[in-house]
Amino acid sequence: MWQSVLDWYATHRRDLPWRAADVTPWGVLVSEVMLQQTPVTRVVPAWQAWMSTWPTPSALADATPAHVLRAWDRLGYPRRALRLREAAVAIRDTHAGLVPRETVELVALPGVGGYTAAAVRAFAYGERDAVLDTNVRRVLGRLLDGVALPSPSLSRPEQQRAWAALPPDAATSATWNIGLMELGALVCTARTPRCGQCPVAGTCRWRAAGYPADLHASRRRSQAWEGTDRQARGRLMAALRDAVDPLGEQDLPAWGDPAQRTRALAGLVTDGLVEITGTPPRYRLPHR
Repeated sequence: MWQSVLDWYATHRRDLPWRAADVTPWGVLVSEVMLQQTPVTRVVPAWQAWMSTWPTPSALADATPAHVLRAWDRLGYPRRALRLREAAVAIRDTHAGLVPRETVELVALPGVGGYTAAAVRAFAYGERDAVLDTNVRRVLGRLLDGVALPSPSLSRPEQQRAWAALPPDAATSATWNIGLMELGALVCTARTPRCGQCPVAGTCRWRAAGYPADLHASRRRSQAWEGTDRQARGRLMAALRDAVDPLGEQDLPAWGDPAQRTRALAGLVTDGLVEITGTPPRYRLPHR
């Protein structure tokens, strides 16, 4: 099973910039943070620009939050940008500017959870770790458990099963992880899996069982966008990123529901993405 996936990956892998042999652990960490809930096609140019501007944690640590948020632009979930800067400060001040390689040190960094820590360990340092993103969970769920999609939340048995499936040596396990990711992204997709192109279709339990339906379908809901607080927040952030000077209430984008705009703006202030200055109050990206 391992070798089939590894051989397929060697032929079909995408040429993504953070997979280059000379990419630093910092570059891997930046890519993993950017790729959370953001398509690869949008991340590639953003990652390249980011690494050109801030090639090391220390470089990012010296940047202002406003500069960081403007560079993050429309990648979405801008709190990730602030957490990444906070992680860079911690790396500079606590780890001599070097991204740590141990799980306990990685998950202590702002914005770094178990998945990101495992990805950095595997892809930056070649450590043996189970990297369980959405694609990997879906592929292993179908291949080993015969389920259409994994449960909405990661369980301990699922983690244990992923560890049991890892190749025994670190280098092969790292490639196995990334091969599963690629397989899930390109072939074993959520809605239209291309089983005829899958290197492990012959041993897939989901296929053998006749493609049973998703057991958790009732718990999965697509997230709306139009008219949501998220859309309102995004509109406000876009205006503040483009502004040279702080904006007053009258300068902010109009919104169909004034109460929703007020709520979205207050949420941005609470989250540290916007700060208030002056009287009457004006709004700008954080400068400290």
